[in-house]
Amino acid sequence: MSVDIKVPQLGESVSEATVATWFKKKGDTVQRDEPLVELETDKVTMEVFAPASGVLSDVLFEEGADVEVGAILGKVEEGEGAPPPEPEEKAENKAETIAVEEEEEDAAEPAADTSGKRDADLPLSPAVRKLVEENDLDPAAIEGSGKDGRLTKGDVQKHLEEAKAAPAEKPAAREEKPKAAPAPARSEAPAPRERVAVAPNAPDPEGREERVTMTRLRKRIAERLKAAQDTAAMLTTFNEVDMTNVMAARKQYQERFEKKHGVRLGFMSFFVKAAIQALQDIPAVNGEIAGDEIVYKHYYHIGVAVSSPQGLIVPVLRDADAMSFAGIESAIGEMGRKARDGELTPDDLTGGTFTISNGGIFGSLMSTPILNPPQSGILGMHKIEERPVARDGQVVIRPMMYLALSYDHRIVDGREAVTFLVRIKDAIEDPQRLLLEV
Repeated sequence: MSVDIKVPQLGESVSEATVATWFKKKGDTVQRDEPLVELETDKVTMEVFAPASGVLSDVLFEEGADVEVGAILGKVEEGEGAPPPEPEEKAENKAETIAVEEEEEDAAEPAADTSGKRDADLPLSPAVRKLVEENDLDPAAIEGSGKDGRLTKGDVQKHLEEAKAAPAEKPAAREEKPKAAPAPARSEAPAPRERVAVAPNAPDPEGREERVTMTRLRKRIAERLKAAQDTAAMLTTFNEVDMTNVMAARKQYQERFEKKHGVRLGFMSFFVKAAIQALQDIPAVNGEIAGDEIVYKHYYHIGVAVSSPQGLIVPVLRDADAMSFAGIESAIGEMGRKARDGELTPDDLTGGTFTISNGGIFGSLMSTPILNPPQSGILGMHKIEERPVARDGQVVIRPMMYLALSYDHRIVDGREAVTFLVRIKDAIEDPQRLLLEV
């Protein structure tokens, strides 16, 4: 009996996805709940799992195809060709197998080539692909312990640990290998093209341009950013904040905070708390326009923009006003990890009422952030830089940060926007206000 592989619910306001990667080919055996295909939406990437054990008998949508919720991606013929359970002694012999393969890698080139072909044909999960790209690794050189030799995150981490320990453990083996062997792979990359003299107004020669299809997420980001400019009366106001007291408090309590809560005390929790107090004082910044009505929201779902391999995304801290400093820092850390590993769900990215973006971590001194519709405000944090400022008639050096608030002028007046930013400035420069809520 065949079982349909269907596109699951993709989250609020998401009805379509793109087939990114098939982990199995037609005719391959599959196990129930094994990842079969990766879908990319305009918010996140997600895996679809096998509904039953058997054989992948049909693939109805190839990679790159657009599919809707409920569409049938393929079929699994239940029961036929399902592989038997792995014997227990396989795990016991795993260490010996790895040792033998390491010896063969240096002694026999054919064995290495065979392994490379096997691994090269297997797709990588988002988490594994990210680790491989970040560390500039060759997937074919890593032993996979997953189904059909598929690489797991643990395999890559183990490979990295072994690579670090290799110089101390195998000095002789490394000396035996010719030094010139790796040179071709590295030397071929920088010099495939020669400088070509191009006459004025002449068409560009081949090879100097590269065309890559935009991912669904990147297209959605482009659409939303353009829509924000087209529909909102967007304006930005600026201020600067003296970070001296926050930095002093962070330095004083960092060690005890981390020891008690198991998470580092960062600046973002201070700004989330300050933003919530300012939103409570200036509710228009936490509202949105819905037709002819203004919706004032008396809850505070704060979006924190983070960079991921797929692009800029904004996970949401729900009911952040009820969170402690430790809760905020822990939630932000977990959201960042899930973004890097491609594990965010649509629910993690929807429902935000206000957004905070920290361009300072990339070195930005000042910028004008773009609204995240239908929200009416976004706070931009920037680089902390020591600058001379006047204090009590004296010029002193202080760690300063520029703040930017972009807002929808249709709902937020200039006076409200400036007051909102001053509220944040006051709270950051005097952190006790955050505890006393004044």
